Amino acid sequence: MNKKIFKWSIIASFAGFLFGFDTVVISGADKTLQELWHSSDFFHGSVVMAMALWGTVIGAIFGGIPTNQLGRKKTLLIIGILFSISAAGTALANNPFVFAFFRFIGGLGIGVSTIAAPAYISEISPAKDRGTLVGLYQFNIVLGILCAFLSNYLLSDVGVNAWRWMLGVQIFPSVLYSVMAFTIPESPRWLFTKYKADEARIIFDKIGSKEDVQSIMDELQKNSSNSASHENIFIKKYRFQLILVFLIAAFNQLSGINAFLYYAPRIFEEAGLGAKTALLSSIGIGFINLLFTLIGVYLIDRLGRKKLMFFGSIGYIFSLSMVAASFYLGWTGMAVPIFLFVFIAAHAIGQGAVIWVFISEIFPNHLRASGQSFGSSVHWVLAAIIPSMVPILFTNFGVGNVFLFFAIMMVFQLLFVLFMMPETKGISLEEVSEVLVNK
Repeated sequence: MNKKIFKWSIIASFAGFLFGFDTVVISGADKTLQELWHSSDFFHGSVVMAMALWGTVIGAIFGGIPTNQLGRKKTLLIIGILFSISAAGTALANNPFVFAFFRFIGGLGIGVSTIAAPAYISEISPAKDRGTLVGLYQFNIVLGILCAFLSNYLLSDVGVNAWRWMLGVQIFPSVLYSVMAFTIPESPRWLFTKYKADEARIIFDKIGSKEDVQSIMDELQKNSSNSASHENIFIKKYRFQLILVFLIAAFNQLSGINAFLYYAPRIFEEAGLGAKTALLSSIGIGFINLLFTLIGVYLIDRLGRKKLMFFGSIGYIFSLSMVAASFYLGWTGMAVPIFLFVFIAAHAIGQGAVIWVFISEIFPNHLRASGQSFGSSVHWVLAAIIPSMVPILFTNFGVGNVFLFFAIMMVFQLLFVLFMMPETKGISLEEVSEVLVNK
């Protein structure tokens, strides 16, 4: 693997670390903030805790605009600045409204990062390594989550203002990321779409890829000549790609992954575990997620996206069905945690490793950011809706029935993988786009 490409991919994928860290770090301040500001359950949940999530939705919907207009590199710089502002602002906030505002800023950074980072990495990567390199973004998300849990634990005893340190410490990786982002070049494929072919060629030469630079430029020229400047992702020509992106993003959340991650301790307690055991089981999930994400990133360019999604779907169906059966049949002890560990492993090696890679591959260069934005928006809107319904669904329909619903949805995902999902392993971005347009 080319060292320069690997270095630039690591830097860009670090946006995922900030994404994961920012998402989870609030958990350490949850109860303290509610007591400090005497907030009602509704206000605390919907404003203080959830404002970052709505920022993520807005960032995902509109993040394609700066990614397209300003470029991938400048957008990555903006992401680092947003996370830095959010970390400083939340740490210094003295009322819930100011706090929520700065959490919203951080959410914008998360939403935009799911567009700009995978797009940038996919556009600088050779076809044979693209899955692994884009997969580094997901690996960094999981790593950021683990580091946030560890940071919160280490800072929990620093005094009454421990929550400020928990939230403020994120400014260090955020500033570091912004500085590192200055050192990467712009995406050559984005430069080409802006009629800067000479600059694009210079960067391709710097990469020193074994792929023939002239061949890449010829493919870009051919792809560009077949593309109209007034095109958008919603025209009939790109309907198949749009359906693919919608389905993979929707199935990601219909697996119940975010609902489970948000409510893991509650689910374990419903299964009969004590509070301490439930918390310990939740920490174990973080390590399994990290391990199998790493395995998925390693395998994605060896086995392909479709095979990983197939294995993940089978793991989903088995584990979710067994969790549902555990609640129906009253199985106690470690049955539910073990099946949910399998669920996390299935997610990490399948959807977790594939989603951001696949979405970044299937639209042509001039529409890639718009396609990323659409897929990310579907993902985050459902990520906002489904977890918010979980407590109500558990109460009214029962935990077993909720997990059975998720298992049935994964049967549909398996059918999607078998009969609709194309394999994009080892194929250039231009070839992928051309093949799918002709479907």
